[in-house]
Amino acid sequence: MGNPISHSRSPQIHQLFAQQCGERIDYSAILVDLGGFAQAVGNFHASGGRGLNVTVPFKEEAFALADTLTPRARLAGAVNTLLLHDNHAIEGDNSDGVGLVTDLQQNQQQTLAGKRILILGAGGAVRGVLGPILEQQPLHITLANRTPSRAEALAEQFQPHGSINGGGYEALNRVAPFEIIINGTSASLAGELPPLPDSLLTGQSFCYDMMYSAEPTPFMRWAAERGVQSSDGLGMLVEQAAESFWRWRQKRPQTKAVIEQIHSM
Repeated sequence: MGNPISHSRSPQIHQLFAQQCGERIDYSAILVDLGGFAQAVGNFHASGGRGLNVTVPFKEEAFALADTLTPRARLAGAVNTLLLHDNHAIEGDNSDGVGLVTDLQQNQQQTLAGKRILILGAGGAVRGVLGPILEQQPLHITLANRTPSRAEALAEQFQPHGSINGGGYEALNRVAPFEIIINGTSASLAGELPPLPDSLLTGQSFCYDMMYSAEPTPFMRWAAERGVQSSDGLGMLVEQAAESFWRWRQKRPQTKAVIEQIHSM
């Protein structure tokens, strides 16, 4: 469920998972009117629906709607996976962070432990992944945002979980390079790029855009022009979907072939 939703690759991903795991599912994209999310979930549950993925702009509403929350969903302050139980109870989970971490570490071969990581943005997408990233014990995370106070406030919330600070983009001119840079802003959707100095990179840095696109995003092009490896977020999308599928069906799909198939569509 989302708005907009027509661009979603999730129906194809889950159909491939179902075929691979020998499961029968009916998974479709549902456009929900703004202000109509709770009613849409209720109608879906009443009609026999057992699970939902939730995308923008309803993740915070899903968080509020859930009767129970997993620890990672509570930390994220948002829900992207709903489990609809027989007793009418709704369980909320968040698979975004584990999807990102799995894609980085398994598919991109980028270990996070002991690394200096820069994350661009301080909105819901970033908050949703910070907990699982910090669980991997990076050396330090820096959050950078157009509005410095938002990055500072978000970093303060997560300081009990690891070494993290936040600030504005202008401060990036005065910091040491990072081993991993993650773009958690929506700038790529608008064809834009946050203001980034070249001094953030070394030849061994890795850049990751949480957005996905048929063409390299502006952030990925920025990295490539400076001789640095990069990836978009399609692998994260598939990995978070696999985590949701496992929560619903207790079967964990193999994701590598699915990522390749979705890339080729």
